[in-house]
Amino acid sequence: MSSSSVTVPGDPPGGRRAMAVWGVGVSVYFVAVIFRTSLGVAGLDAADRFQVNASALSTFSILQLLVYAGMQIPVGLLVDRLGTKKVLALGAVLFTVGQLGFAFSPSYGMALASRALLGCGDAMTFIAVLRLGSRWFPARRGPMVAQSAGLIGMAGNLVSTLVLARLLHGVGWTAAFAGSALAGAVVLVLLLLFLKDHPAGYEPQPFPHQGVKYVRRQIAASWREPGTRMGLWVHFTTQFPAMVFLLLWGLPYLVEAQGLSRATAGELLTLVVLSNMVIGLVYGQVIARHHGARLPLALGTVGATALMWAVTLAYPGEHVPMWLLITLCAVMGACGPASMIGFDFARPANPPERQGTASGITNMGGFVASMTTLFAIGVLLDATGDDYRVAFSAMFVLQAVGVGQILRLRGRTARRERERLVASRVETVHVPA
Repeated sequence: MSSSSVTVPGDPPGGRRAMAVWGVGVSVYFVAVIFRTSLGVAGLDAADRFQVNASALSTFSILQLLVYAGMQIPVGLLVDRLGTKKVLALGAVLFTVGQLGFAFSPSYGMALASRALLGCGDAMTFIAVLRLGSRWFPARRGPMVAQSAGLIGMAGNLVSTLVLARLLHGVGWTAAFAGSALAGAVVLVLLLLFLKDHPAGYEPQPFPHQGVKYVRRQIAASWREPGTRMGLWVHFTTQFPAMVFLLLWGLPYLVEAQGLSRATAGELLTLVVLSNMVIGLVYGQVIARHHGARLPLALGTVGATALMWAVTLAYPGEHVPMWLLITLCAVMGACGPASMIGFDFARPANPPERQGTASGITNMGGFVASMTTLFAIGVLLDATGDDYRVAFSAMFVLQAVGVGQILRLRGRTARRERERLVASRVETVHVPA
């Protein structure tokens, strides 16, 4: 029997029941992504509605991501302690109230508060869904389950780009955002009725109640693992170019800098999402079969993204040709799947009782990078009179920082993984038949 077909003792069985339960959990993440990216198609409308400049507009997404990133470690600890269902339910309540508040906000300040609340709820979804997958599916399917979750999240982005954008210009701001909030109520009911933290007979060990010191030890132990830090920097370096483009600055760049209509710009944003979904399936299959492909895929994605942005920003004409914009958007579709590779470094580096904490640390990476880039682009646009070439060049700085950290940790991570592999083989030899 091949090693890939062996079920590790204690591994959950998967199957149809697992798919159904995981489907409920991932539907919550799907709606969270719709709400998270809704500002990406409403950026210009938000600037008009609240009478704000580029820096103030970017503050919406920066605050949302600041809350999201800041919540990752606490959420990871909550998932480890309380389980998936309770954390997802709380997240669904918060992001639904945030979306509803954004619909009716009469002022910039109240709209900011609503986006912060939305970011808090959104922060509770992805790590919980990762934990749900690890509780219901065998470990060997981890990379594919994670990539599938990311793919479904991008489908939420697609809904935001196609459906919410049309609603916004058809029924207006309040009706579009308030109507979309109903989706949050629907998934909340579904998870309360049908979601289970784990299959029967696969209950995790009870979480020890040891106070603040134990929490600190959990975080410190996760951080000491080179795989956790590698996961953070892979996520940091790969995710943010597409996130920044889709979350806020893509539509203004394509309309204001490239002179495209909103409809054409929306089609290019849709291309990023569709490319992400296709590449996510490919990356998941490749990594599941060839574990050593993780780092080449991550660095290759960073290199291809940097190259395409360099060619686009350096193009000598006033407007970039459509074929180049199409290529750029297709390449950026690899950013999301590449960011999922970060979890494939962190997950095997940590025992089950630290999975949520390690995932939270990893997930901070891309959102910190996105938040930093959103702020930098907004400031540079105001400082340069909307010179998108200068403003978007800020991405190269963060990519360089991230690649440097990945290369620094590469050797340590590989050595630690070899040590764990040897230790697991020794344990297997001594397990009685």
